[in-house]
Amino acid sequence: MRFPRFLRSLSALLLGLAFLATVSPAPASAHTAVAVRVLRYDASRAAEFRTVVDQAAQVWNASVTNVRLVAGTPADFVVLADNNWPRAQVTGLGRGTIWMGREATAQGYYPLRIATHEMGHILGLPDRRTGRCTDLMSGSSAPVSCTNANPSSAERTQVNANFADSAPFAEFDKLYVDRPDTAGSLVPAP
Repeated sequence: MRFPRFLRSLSALLLGLAFLATVSPAPASAHTAVAVRVLRYDASRAAEFRTVVDQAAQVWNASVTNVRLVAGTPADFVVLADNNWPRAQVTGLGRGTIWMGREATAQGYYPLRIATHEMGHILGLPDRRTGRCTDLMSGSSAPVSCTNANPSSAERTQVNANFADSAPFAEFDKLYVDRPDTAGSLVPAP
């Protein structure tokens, strides 16, 4: 006996839906990972600091999961070299300009720590003048001898939260200057 066309079509539809239900991914849960945001940086004008900027990006890539830094253009942030003090002008989360100032390295500050610290501002972290070498964002309040270029657990957690749609701690449209004699000034961007 042959099934009427309507029943054959209905059977095919039900079989198709049953198949899709078995091969479709499970619905997203509250614990689904956040998509990794890729930020491009341009260090072509970072002069002698170019290699250290790439190393700083690798430090952050090894430390956080919600953002990945890659060299390339068009860039989300630019890294420049000059003869002043290191600083970062943050225009938005993941956007801005970093100056790798030679004045700090001339005083003995570790270039990789400087680059990683300034990238921390781009990633939404403010200065935290704790004086502890273990805190990357303590900047120049840590001793000149400090060579720790790795973010602390709290700093890593905050960057991951910043890129998981949390409100970043940093203020935007500000210029972060971490010069020892200025106590980590935060000034309006020019």
